[in-house]
Amino acid sequence: MHRTTRIKITELNPHLMCALCGGYFIDATTIVECLHSFCKTCIVRYLETNKYCPMCDVQVHKTRPLLSIRSDKTLQDIVYKLVPGLFKDEMKRRREFYAAYPVAEVPNGSNEDRGEVSEQDKGNLTDDEIVSLSIEFYEGSREEKKGTVENGDLEKEKNGVRFLRCPAAMTVMHLAKFLRNKMDVPSKYKVEVLYEDEPLKEYYTLMDIAYIYPWRRNGPLPLKYRVQPACKRLKLSQPVTPESVNTSGASECESGSDKAPSPAAPAGASSLPSPAAPAHGSPSAGTGTALNGTSNCHPLPPARCRKTTVNGSAASALT
Repeated sequence: MHRTTRIKITELNPHLMCALCGGYFIDATTIVECLHSFCKTCIVRYLETNKYCPMCDVQVHKTRPLLSIRSDKTLQDIVYKLVPGLFKDEMKRRREFYAAYPVAEVPNGSNEDRGEVSEQDKGNLTDDEIVSLSIEFYEGSREEKKGTVENGDLEKEKNGVRFLRCPAAMTVMHLAKFLRNKMDVPSKYKVEVLYEDEPLKEYYTLMDIAYIYPWRRNGPLPLKYRVQPACKRLKLSQPVTPESVNTSGASECESGSDKAPSPAAPAGASSLPSPAAPAHGSPSAGTGTALNGTSNCHPLPPARCRKTTVNGSAASALT
């Protein structure tokens, strides 16, 4: 089973912080020559008196170093998404600055430069924020539904859509449990949540989905679900030892009914014996009955164990 790996923000700080001011990147700007990034105000102020990178001493430009730096919007978006509250605090500082110094306002500046962009407009989410989502039954991929689109059979497509309001920190596992309890799905089936045609990991939160997939908050988060049989793995009743494994990967005294059907049984019958029914043939030394597909016998050393088949069931005899 997959285990969720939680990474602390302190482990990512060296990649998110400016080496000049020691704070998180604000208006991240990268030097073209060496790809080191800094805050825009920090690197511009530094290059007024220096022409070399403050981290690796590579020459930025011989005469005009400001021509060799570029704004890095992708890195800045990553910083805003990873550091809680950073975007909100930065927008508040900008609004307070321009309110105190109205003469300093740049007429061609964007709304973000003036601090007039909210977190909702930016697309950033917080753990306690409420997210609207829609959930509907998954009827197949887009290619499979293409024929029904051409035939005009889409009237029933939106009949099963339901809308929910959930915290952004809610995981896909919680949503799947909610659907299971709401629809009384038996335990032998599993409920799988999808975004478009892609299944989602159980540990994904709604915030993760909003950041990973191209949802721009122009409507409810579109999710789908499907119900599939749950595959349960068979577990051995005891650890397998090298002596109990033959060349075919099965136990020496394992029931032979899973290798060859019994002459008296029909060809289409199940190869696994019923838990209530005893195995065919009288048990001898080194034999065991197979219950639920597992062997609970005690294997003999290879030199003293020989497998024979009687009426389709395996038995071991001493040589």
